[in-house]
Amino acid sequence: MGTGFTFFATALGAAVVFFFRGEINPGIQRVFLGFAAGVMIAASVWSLLIPAIEMQEEMGGIGWIPAAGGFALGAAFLLLLDRLLPHLHPGSDKPEGISSSLKRTTMLVFAVTLHNIPEGMAVGLSFALAARSGGSITLAAAMALALGIGLQNFPEGAAISLPLKKEGLSNTRSFIYGALSGVVEPIAGVIAVLMVGSVTPIMPWLLSFAAGAMIYVVVEELIPEANLGEHSHSGTIGVLAGFLVMMILDVALG
Repeated sequence: MGTGFTFFATALGAAVVFFFRGEINPGIQRVFLGFAAGVMIAASVWSLLIPAIEMQEEMGGIGWIPAAGGFALGAAFLLLLDRLLPHLHPGSDKPEGISSSLKRTTMLVFAVTLHNIPEGMAVGLSFALAARSGGSITLAAAMALALGIGLQNFPEGAAISLPLKKEGLSNTRSFIYGALSGVVEPIAGVIAVLMVGSVTPIMPWLLSFAAGAMIYVVVEELIPEANLGEHSHSGTIGVLAGFLVMMILDVALG
């Protein structure tokens, strides 16, 4: 249900294509990208790294080891996917990843799908940890994380469906492809939980892994895109707003 909510938010954002004829104003787009970056930074710290450290220490271990190790592995994993998976970012004409004959529309969807993998893992792991009695993450904190990710997924859905429409796809196909980019979130969340199973010592590593992957996305894609243009204050304000919203949600509800 938690990862399903984030997927629903992406689909809801993709539905904007039925009501919006033009393109998103670049300034507003930068705010959305910055907001997503701020949410992911705060979520990585309060919802993933801190619980990972606390959980490891509760088991009698050294907290920073899985936090640092998992973080590095998560970033390396996204770096590998970024290098291998053919994808194209909205507004760009130069594909990334290995050479491919895939259509531009397919690579546009892959770009957003790549970002959604760590988000799905983070939400799935948070709910899994909340389900454990005496866990480092409460159900309210897991719900706060899902809400924060969902809030930034709404504009993300629109950010993929509208460019697809610009590429010549119909409203319906643009919506479907935009919504499908979010399907990876519940899939990644369920796979992460199944990987953990009853092996509690792995949980701190996976939480930190998701954090590293999310921060990679923020630094590699979201913040640079949020600061495009001569006047990037809107992107900066978006980052600050997203960070504040996610921090307040986690601390107040967690």
